[in-house]
Amino acid sequence: MTASATGIDENLKSGWRQALSREEVRELLVMRDFRSWLSIALDWALVFGAMAMVAAWPNPLTILLALFVIGARQLGFAVLMHEASHRSLFSDRRVNDWAGNWLCAYPVWSDLRPYRPYHLKHHAKTGSAEDPDIGLVRPFPITRESFARKAWRDLSGQTGRKFARGAWARTFARYRVDPAARSGAQGVAVTNLILFGILTAAGHPWLYLLWVGAWLTTNTLVTRIRSIAEHALTPDPNDPLRNTRTTVARWWERLFLAPNRVNYHLEHHLLMTVPHYNLPRMHRLLRERGALETAAVDAGYWTVLSRAMSKRPSSSSSAAAAVDDETPDFPQVNGFLAPPDDA
Repeated sequence: MTASATGIDENLKSGWRQALSREEVRELLVMRDFRSWLSIALDWALVFGAMAMVAAWPNPLTILLALFVIGARQLGFAVLMHEASHRSLFSDRRVNDWAGNWLCAYPVWSDLRPYRPYHLKHHAKTGSAEDPDIGLVRPFPITRESFARKAWRDLSGQTGRKFARGAWARTFARYRVDPAARSGAQGVAVTNLILFGILTAAGHPWLYLLWVGAWLTTNTLVTRIRSIAEHALTPDPNDPLRNTRTTVARWWERLFLAPNRVNYHLEHHLLMTVPHYNLPRMHRLLRERGALETAAVDAGYWTVLSRAMSKRPSSSSSAAAAVDDETPDFPQVNGFLAPPDDA
């Protein structure tokens, strides 16, 4: 039996499952390939639209806006790569894996194939000591000062450089000794050369710096915020309704923080092969039938971040800051390169 089928069977036994009929579950699991093509196309359209805006009106404001739009779409590609890992991006498995890598993962220096088994372990062990993502949960709450230092390291590119060193070690540094790393490195190189070639053909090769700059800065910040929102400070690691969070996002949060319905993370964990475009309907059905009354659901990302930053500063704040500024190596988490686990 496949991991996805096992996950569904286990969740059928849970109390929340009584709120959905078998027919509704079947409908939620239906893949509509054109919706996934639309999501991929929209993400790339926003990337090129942001670049076109800077080409037309090059100034600090448009550059800043473009960096945030592109950084969020880079997270969006990682979200779709994550969906491909569940084989719920496209109904044809070959198309699913090809698009998940070449249109989503490789451009943002990731790789679907090694990520898939890693991520399925996260689903099987969510919130436990064996959860490979548990490092993202333990540091919280932190102080506002600590979060500000982390955000500064993200936006100044310090975290991004750590991302780059880790990605290089997994791909190009192992090019000659590891066929899987060689394949990933080739995919990263080819997709980024194609992107640079498109921008060069359009007469603006320098716009590629926006892609690299966003990956090193704004992408790391939105990845950090996404990581906090999904599992940090959830009430009960043993309750599937309370060990994962859904954050009800406003339109601007969906644009800058939560691409491709990644904010419906609780629903994704309940039925992990529901395509991203069906998650809002699943949330609505569960909410209307009272199944989410005690669940970890928050309104807006600021609500979650406020709780994550609720720790009071200690008297030895300078020592705490020194420890906080020592950022150790970070894991690859949830299909995305995770921020350092530095409290």
